[in-house]
Amino acid sequence: MDYQSITDDEQGRRTAQRLLALREQLAKQGPPPKTLNNLLLATWNIREFDSPAYGERLPEAFFYIAEIISHFDVVAVQEVRENLDALERVQRLLGDWWRYIATDVTEGQAGNRERMVFLYDTRKVRFGGVAGEIVIPPVEKTSADGEHVVYEPSKQLFRTPFICGFDAGWSRFMLCTVHIQYGVDEADSPERIEEIKIIADFLAKRAREKFAWSNNVVLLGDFNIYSTSDLTMRALIDAGFEIPIELQNVPPTNTGKEKHHYDQIAFQPRRMHFDTTGRAGVFDYYQTVFRDLEADMQIYADSMGDAFNTTSKGKPRDDRGKLTYYRTYWRTYQMSDHLPMWVELRTDFSAEFLREKSG
Repeated sequence: MDYQSITDDEQGRRTAQRLLALREQLAKQGPPPKTLNNLLLATWNIREFDSPAYGERLPEAFFYIAEIISHFDVVAVQEVRENLDALERVQRLLGDWWRYIATDVTEGQAGNRERMVFLYDTRKVRFGGVAGEIVIPPVEKTSADGEHVVYEPSKQLFRTPFICGFDAGWSRFMLCTVHIQYGVDEADSPERIEEIKIIADFLAKRAREKFAWSNNVVLLGDFNIYSTSDLTMRALIDAGFEIPIELQNVPPTNTGKEKHHYDQIAFQPRRMHFDTTGRAGVFDYYQTVFRDLEADMQIYADSMGDAFNTTSKGKPRDDRGKLTYYRTYWRTYQMSDHLPMWVELRTDFSAEFLREKSG
């Protein structure tokens, strides 16, 4: 991490203090330390990264985001916008050994001109050279006269999924990140179920192909799943994906009033030289930065501007309204309304290999 650009002013001092607290929290509640024998994989929807919808992100927010990412080896990031300045700013803070691979923007209102991104630490992870935005193939049908084969275009996902191949230690695997459309505001939105089924079925078939770059496929990202008992999750499982037991018991990942399991990391059955370790989690950075406290709200009162004191209709906010604005809106555009989810993978299978060779 490049801490040297922290400024010598009040915000700089606060940034340094909060970074120390954040590092302590990460050591206690975050992923285990990086080693030569593990890979720390995470997914994080960073809200409108970057959008000035509720004011510009403060310099300190970029430090906190980078600090969290630095504790992983590969992070799938959703909601990266067309302007890559924010992503590149975080990359510079992470250090020269970090790289990113990003898609072009997804067009259309539903696509929101978002990009899908993988950030990865080149000291641990190698990009395998295979990358692509998923296009669902056309459906093959017989013509009405029964004499010809015709092809009908398939329904595509609103935001194009992104798949990349990576190597780490003994492991080779494909990561596919998604941002599934929200649809209607209900647990089992038909639009949401359909998109999850489309991409999960496609990847399950791809993982079984003879010339697949790797048969180890991980589908991760923002699925907008309310509960792990919903039909949205069932669509993922029915396609043959597995949620490791250590990920089945982690806290919800969204920070709103309703606690939902929006984000998921799902595996096709793990094959040669690819497995999890039993450790996984969700990291709640709001215990340390931009805390849910009136004292923190007052620190950022000036940064929140006129909207902190007055609604869009010109009505003054009372104390409760100010806290709601800070907690629900402003700070989630500084950090996010999602929490990062992570899982630890094994990357050293030398012992198994030698036992097999020894007969």
